[in-house]
Amino acid sequence: MQKRDTGEGGRSLVVDAVTHRYGASVAVENINLDIRSGELVALLGPSGCGKTTLLRIIAGFVRQTEGRIILSDEVVDDLGPKRRRIGIVFQNYALFPHMSVAENVAYGPAALGMGKAEREAEVRRLLELVKLGHLADRLPRQLSGGQQQRVALARALAIKPRILLLDEPFAALDKNLRLDMQIEIKRLQRLSGITTVMVTHDQEEALSMADRVAVLSQGRLEQFASPTEIYDRPQSLFVNTFVGSANQLNGIVVSADAGRATVRLDAGAEVVARTPAGTLAAGQRCLVCLRPEHLELGDGADGFAAVVEMGLPLGPTVVHEVRGADGAGIKVSEPRRAGVALRETGAPVRVRPAAPDLATAYSAS
Repeated sequence: MQKRDTGEGGRSLVVDAVTHRYGASVAVENINLDIRSGELVALLGPSGCGKTTLLRIIAGFVRQTEGRIILSDEVVDDLGPKRRRIGIVFQNYALFPHMSVAENVAYGPAALGMGKAEREAEVRRLLELVKLGHLADRLPRQLSGGQQQRVALARALAIKPRILLLDEPFAALDKNLRLDMQIEIKRLQRLSGITTVMVTHDQEEALSMADRVAVLSQGRLEQFASPTEIYDRPQSLFVNTFVGSANQLNGIVVSADAGRATVRLDAGAEVVARTPAGTLAAGQRCLVCLRPEHLELGDGADGFAAVVEMGLPLGPTVVHEVRGADGAGIKVSEPRRAGVALRETGAPVRVRPAAPDLATAYSAS
């Protein structure tokens, strides 16, 4: 294998056909990821999808049933966590409560045999990096949640890890602090250039922070792509409905070729949709997914008839709940104009895609 590392801070990581079983239960199945040097990748999925198991396999806490873990050009399956030189930030931070901030950060380098002078200089450098140099002598209980998280990050970086693993790092923080820490960790990751893998069930967190997102479901990899590709061109019905919000409209295929299908919706209009899961056949029942912001309301002849049930003003946006002729509830998002009243309950409207190539169709079977 050709060595692909391009900088001192980052190392490439390959998850090669990894499967792990707990008895008869399959936790992860044939996972393949090729993570580039310096990249931040999010493992995204609901509880029980296998993302934490995969993170533990990468760290060396769990030995996979099949497949390989490759750091740079080295297969590390026979190396324990310490010898893999991987930094980990846990959900609960796992700081030593009896040690000061500086002592927590110094613990790893000391265990690796780093000299005292070098160790102290590295601790000072890292605490300044995370903007906690003035709190070096405090104990963890004297810090806020965000400060504890930054100490945990500095401690993980102190061993000069080949990669950094983040296990639901923001779950214990309130919403405002969570956003601040997402920005801070993204900044530090960029400054250090370290390859990072983050486990999260929060789609907004994954889409805003990651260079690429691996979406998992029931132990299988559904899609591995950039956040915009995941959101705009989901490859499976699961990705389409788990990442973001999507209306699911029933219909029947009128005609189809490679990658496209014309679908007659039960609600009464025809749309052209992508078919990423495979070519559909004319006459086949299908589901068409359209995100609320990919639909628009009008009063003309285009689209299909619906009736407004309610409108929810959300700052600059209004989300309308409308009901189609087939009884389907449909969400439509549109900009809210200052001073303009919301559409009245019961008002008739026409619903249509805002632009071509926004719909995605999947087999209903």
